Amino acid sequence: VMGTSKALAERIVESLGREQRTTKLMSVRFGNVLGSSGSVVPIFKRQIAAGGPITVTDERMTRFFMTIPEAVRLVLQTAVMGAGGEVFVLDMGTPVRIVDLAREMIRLSGLEPEKDIAIVFTGVRPGEKLDEKLFNDAEQVGRTVHPKITTVTRTPVPWDILQRDLERLRTALASGDIEAALQAARLIVEPAAVPSVPWSEA
Repeated sequence: VMGTSKALAERIVESLGREQRTTKLMSVRFGNVLGSSGSVVPIFKRQIAAGGPITVTDERMTRFFMTIPEAVRLVLQTAVMGAGGEVFVLDMGTPVRIVDLAREMIRLSGLEPEKDIAIVFTGVRPGEKLDEKLFNDAEQVGRTVHPKITTVTRTPVPWDILQRDLERLRTALASGDIEAALQAARLIVEPAAVPSVPWSEA
């Protein structure tokens, strides 16, 4: 649901940004910002300070990370570059295994992983992905003048059609029909599949 809601928000900003030119509307897609609210880093710090254990979903799980200054700098760059209606994607380098991050944080605290601080694997939750993908199969990567910023190339949804589809979604939500609401949401974001990256979630 979180991925679908973010894909919906992208569609709205993309469509409205092309419909009107009074305000420049753009979306920026990126992953996890180190040290931000809800990030795994402060969570791991608290767990280490408490003597453990550190909880990790799965040993295979990887995520993209970037620092707060880097994220802010690149987002501001997109604001300058964009004309309206674009979906920008930030280059976050190589994905990091969460368990490797946990072990490194334990070592940086002067402790030894598994010996001083245990690591417990809690298991993948429903809908959770082991790996992040910044683009789905229905999207293409477009270049920009900035080497660390790319764009999503796809067929935009016209604003009048999107308004009709959003009204269908509102009606389903107002009636409490969750299944109809999910179906209405999928109609908006498909045929472009919902990206699996939990943007800024961790």
